[in-house]
Parts: sequence; C-alpha cells; structure tokens
Amino acid sequence: MLRISRLADYGVVLGTHLAGLPEGELRSVRELAGETGVPQPTVSKVLKLLGRHQLVESSRGASGGYRLAAAPEEISVASVISALEGPIGITECGLMEDHEDCSLSDHCSVRGNWRLINGAILTALESISLAQMASPQAPALVRLGRKTS
Repeated sequence: MLRISRLADYGVVLGTHLAGLPEGELRSVRELAGETGVPQPTVSKVLKLLGRHQLVESSRGASGGYRLAAAPEEISVASVISALEGPIGITECGLMEDHEDCSLSDHCSVRGNWRLINGAILTALESISLAQMASPQAPALVRLGRKTS
C-alpha cells in the first residue's frame, strides 16, 4: 500500500482547514487542534515546518495565530506534502540522478518507468489545491495517460 506519512496527512488536514476560513483569519495552535482533532503538539510542529516553506505565516500576540501565506488556490497538496516529507516519489531511483546506493542500477530496466510513475503522482498532487480540498465537492479527477507521438 502506498501511503503518505501521518505528519503529511495532518499537514493537508490543517492546510485544508485554514483554506476554508475567511481570507486572512487567524487561528491559534490551540484552536486548530480543537477544530481539526489533530493533537496540539503535532499542530505546532506541522505549522512550523509549513512556515519554513512559506506556506503559512504567523502573527504573534494575544490575538495572533496562523493563516495561509498565499491564496488557497495557489497552494497545492504537493507543496504541503513536500514541505513535510521532502521530494515526492514512491521510489528513490525515480527521484535521483545518482544511483550509487542502488546495487541494481547497472542492470535496472525499470528506472525510467519509475520516473514516469513518480511524475504522474507529482502531477496529480500538484493539480489539486487547498481550495479544492476545502470545497464540499470533490476535486475534479486528473486524467493521467501516456502521450502519443
């Protein structure tokens, strides 16, 4: 089974929740934990990581909190996941040019196909924004297929 980490899942949950708020509205870590069910320490950790990647911004003070750093339409699910997990891909060989750690790299006949699969997954995740995730309607399906020459 292919899965994203729990931290990335929580990041998408929090990003989607922030996307559903009125523009510019702030939420504290405590409020976000209560509204989403994500444990407060995890909310804090996720928001700090998303802040380092300029996906959320914070405001200090008694009425401070967090909000998205850009319009929800401009933030993709891929950007949230990669901020929390690093490059998106199901195999390392599909992500890296250098395959020194792989004992099969000299004889591998599927490396190019893994790149194709990794690219398809990345394209799908990049095509869905937090605004779409926050919508009560499901995002439109992405059609992935081979280009014919």
